[in-house]
Amino acid sequence: MDTMAEETRLPVDIDAQPVVQAAAALRPVLRLYHEEIEREQRLPPALVAQVHAAGFYRMVIPRALGGLQVDPLTYLRVAELLAEGAGSVGWNIANNGVGQLVTLGMPDDGVFEIYPPGHETVIAGTAVQGGGTAVPVEGGYRVSGRWTFGSGCHESAWMLGSFQILDAGTPRRRPDGGSLYWRGVFPRADAEIVPDSWDVAGLRGTGSFDWTVQDVFLPERRTVPHVGVPLDNQWDRWPGMSYALPSQAWVGPHHSSVITGIARAGIDALIALASEKTPRGRTGMLCDNPQVQDAIGRADAILNAGRAYRTATIAELWNTIAAGGETTLEQRARCRLASTYAADSAREAMDLVYRHGGSTSFKRESRLAECWRDLHVVGQTVTVAPEWYPIGGRALLGIDTGPRLR
Repeated sequence: MDTMAEETRLPVDIDAQPVVQAAAALRPVLRLYHEEIEREQRLPPALVAQVHAAGFYRMVIPRALGGLQVDPLTYLRVAELLAEGAGSVGWNIANNGVGQLVTLGMPDDGVFEIYPPGHETVIAGTAVQGGGTAVPVEGGYRVSGRWTFGSGCHESAWMLGSFQILDAGTPRRRPDGGSLYWRGVFPRADAEIVPDSWDVAGLRGTGSFDWTVQDVFLPERRTVPHVGVPLDNQWDRWPGMSYALPSQAWVGPHHSSVITGIARAGIDALIALASEKTPRGRTGMLCDNPQVQDAIGRADAILNAGRAYRTATIAELWNTIAAGGETTLEQRARCRLASTYAADSAREAMDLVYRHGGSTSFKRESRLAECWRDLHVVGQTVTVAPEWYPIGGRALLGIDTGPRLR
């Protein structure tokens, strides 16, 4: 077999990949942890151990560092399947992957510190600009700050946060005068979790609490300039096709995969309900209602149309680079458009099935209610926000897209 040729090909059958099959097998197990996940606002340690054993926390890490080095479609499918079982699990796995990609842009000695031999490294925190300030000292910085959305902080080994460097109290600036940010990775033991800072309707189990550090030393080896809004590829020095892809193949699709997974669970929840429920005042089963039949058919078609568009745009980026070319702004724009469209398709599908679940849909303990809450929390994230439509439109019109897409 030509190893180089194999490395540049996407898998013919993503669902046949061992790590994807492991995610599919774990879906029913996740349901057993649902109540504990919601109550404790974290992934239970016993479940975290199973997630580690399956390799889900190592998917985007290079093989040279003990990772699986999967392609983005495999990574997204795992996150999607896990989100079908429990939205919070899919979210944390998706976020961990992007956080790990960010760390791969750090100096080698920092990367090797974060990923030592035999590591079980989980990254929590946020790659979004702001939250901290730093004072330069010998060998690094003294950092203080407070960050939101520390998803996975209870199972993590390291926390990712962004900060500005202060020189005599004045923030450093880019050559063009704009704000300059850096990203840094802190040991979990250096971070304080802010109690009661994650009081939300859905995705409670992500444990996305605020977190702080106070005058913590951060060595320069665990920092990297904050390039791009939201994120540019700073990890392309690692060998392999996955690391040559633009960030749009990862960032945006990662949250989009979570929302489409939850929507699939919502459709399946209505299908299960329709086979057992006779609505009040009716004589027939819910599944006999032509409107319910129509809603399920429409929801499935809408959801899968969005998923197919997302897959196609990522595959186009991959194939362009595999052929030795460079991706265009229009290709990257369509990848972001596809991620947002898939998320909107998931919203539309979920709202259809939620409506036809009747009074069952709003009962807190029902699966439809759980999916609706989790899905609409994912839908509020900036990575799949409606702003990506005009940004993409400007790219297609040949107009300056601004800093969020390049």
